[in-house]
Amino acid sequence: MKYNPEKHHRRSIRLQGYDYSKEGMYFITLCCDGRLNRFGKIENKQMFLNENGKIAYDEWMKLPERFPNFELDVFQIMPNHIHGIIVLTPAVGAGFTPAHDDNDQSIDKRATARVAPTAAPTAAPTAAPTVAPTIGDIVGAYKSLVSNECLKIYKSNNEKMGKLWQRNFFEHIIRNEQSYQKISDYIINNPANWKNDGFYYG
Repeated sequence: MKYNPEKHHRRSIRLQGYDYSKEGMYFITLCCDGRLNRFGKIENKQMFLNENGKIAYDEWMKLPERFPNFELDVFQIMPNHIHGIIVLTPAVGAGFTPAHDDNDQSIDKRATARVAPTAAPTAAPTAAPTVAPTIGDIVGAYKSLVSNECLKIYKSNNEKMGKLWQRNFFEHIIRNEQSYQKISDYIINNPANWKNDGFYYG
């Protein structure tokens, strides 16, 4: 197929010039490809995780173990997407730090969670300096881990999984406490507002 700039050009949704490895809070949304309901269902305004959803939850919870300058905050597994607030800190457990913008089989309680800060890791005296992971690094690793684990389930059932995730992800830099509270409330109440959600796919 011949390249068509009108059809093939993709504009980056990242904030141009922003250092996504710097400390701050970020509101992240990851969507399933085609907005298919891969992670469970919502009944009576509550989210019930299926096997894929539990994998998505478990791998999200493991992220602070993989990225020591990273903390989890409130997040929500939805049928076809995930909302979460993640925190990059110079020292884990530093508390709320707004990001700076240099350019100006009952309800599964794992579906929604607030995560307490983890203890600061003890660095080895001889440890070599490492490059801080960016939001893109973290999200990319997470999507890959979830895809690989879900694929095992499909293979065990002799089924084809297809593409699990939509390309890229949505991100919003949280700049102040008011914004944090608004976004946090939105995430927590997402299941109750599912049918009015822009990601709703019945």
